[in-house]
Amino acid sequence: MTDLVTLNVSAAVRDRYSEASKTQEAALCCPVSYDPRFLGAIPREVLERDYGCGDPSKYVRPGDAVLDLGSGGGKICFIAAQVVGPTGRVIGIDCNEDMLALARRSQPEVARHIGFENVSFRKGQIQDLKLDLEQLEVTLSMEPIGSSSAWLRAHERADELRRTSPLVADESVDVVVSNCVLNLVRSEDRRQLFSEIHRVLKVGGRAVISDIVSNADIPVALQNDSTLWSGCLSGAFREDGFLAAFEAAGFGGLEILERQSEPWQIVAGIEFRSLTVRAHKLPPNCCADWDGSNATDVVYRGPWKSVQNDDGQSFSRGQRVAVCQQVSDTLRREPYAGQMLFINEVSSCCEGTSCCDPPSQIETLPRADSWTMLPLATDSNCCGPTGCC
Repeated sequence: MTDLVTLNVSAAVRDRYSEASKTQEAALCCPVSYDPRFLGAIPREVLERDYGCGDPSKYVRPGDAVLDLGSGGGKICFIAAQVVGPTGRVIGIDCNEDMLALARRSQPEVARHIGFENVSFRKGQIQDLKLDLEQLEVTLSMEPIGSSSAWLRAHERADELRRTSPLVADESVDVVVSNCVLNLVRSEDRRQLFSEIHRVLKVGGRAVISDIVSNADIPVALQNDSTLWSGCLSGAFREDGFLAAFEAAGFGGLEILERQSEPWQIVAGIEFRSLTVRAHKLPPNCCADWDGSNATDVVYRGPWKSVQNDDGQSFSRGQRVAVCQQVSDTLRREPYAGQMLFINEVSSCCEGTSCCDPPSQIETLPRADSWTMLPLATDSNCCGPTGCC
């Protein structure tokens, strides 16, 4: 019975969004205001058939490589294209053929308006960013699945494509965005979904996701309602569970950027609202066996009495804490930048992007403020022609 319900839910999502690519459906998601500067270049049919609950494009930067999960008609991609500029690039991923067709036929018009072409749309499932469905379709067109043997060969071909021609390569994008789509993914696929987001991000990259969350667990009866699921309700993450899913996938530095104060809808006493979260792909923790050498002392500025990083290390306001080079580098990055004072600094050429032998200690002299240390000499043992990492 569960498999049948799951199949019906998947079909309902596909069919409803195919229809919504042709006829505007206001009930699909909550209204969102976008920066009008970026809307003039986008065809009206894209604007009218956009379904979202937030605007993650606000957190994209010039030059970024952007991946939009569940790009639909392409609105967020076309906005992001203008923000990142000609030095950036934008990839939209969707598996709905009608939505992809809408985005692709709008692409030349947007390029003419903005004066450059930096967007591509690819067919794939957002929980499986390795499999290029259009490449797989080439195989299926030559050998339609008419037997179990053909079915097995199709699966073997899919695995081969994942290995040799991934839809999105490892550590290839600066920011992953998504607008009210993750809740449409089946519950059993969500661990893989967040793992895939983490895989494709560069170290130091970030995910900015707008989605619908609930204030309570969704009862099974509502989960099995395909209309509510395709309407972004029954598949909603519980609010704290949404953040926990990022953490479980290895993300750190989680931030709630926006939270809808009033519920978008209330169903069976459960509140549903929009939430926009930013999560960072931090460098791997290579300080587990740190022996305390080449330490940098850091002091947490406040205002909280104490804070704790994602590795469980505590920092009390005004107190020195010795950290290894990798932690020091991480604390210089967003979202932590500016929260710490650095004392007895160790020079770094790695910038926290990988685990490597720490460079020599900088000899320092305290300045008048007693917190900032002035370098006197450096034993340069890295950053040569090939770097140290």
